Amino acid sequence: MPEISRFYGITIYMFYNEHNPPHIHVQYQDYGAVIEIESGKLKGKFPRRALNLITEWIQIHKKELNENWELSRKRIPLKSIKPLD
Repeated sequence: MPEISRFYGITIYMFYNEHNPPHIHVQYQDYGAVIEIESGKLKGKFPRRALNLITEWIQIHKKELNENWELSRKRIPLKSIKPLD
């Protein structure tokens, strides 16, 4: 699973040729979850503070995330996305 960003101990991944809706996989310490890009819907358990950082990052990089989603559907290498400062 390609890593597309990492910040504050949070790692963001996107799999190739995944099912819709467009989403990312996130890991932080012993937590893991899946978050839909458009709705922000969470599947899994994640600390609120880390989730707030990810939500902010998604809003900033939504266009890039959707572009990577399209690349992943075509099995084209994904682009790294700038971490949250």
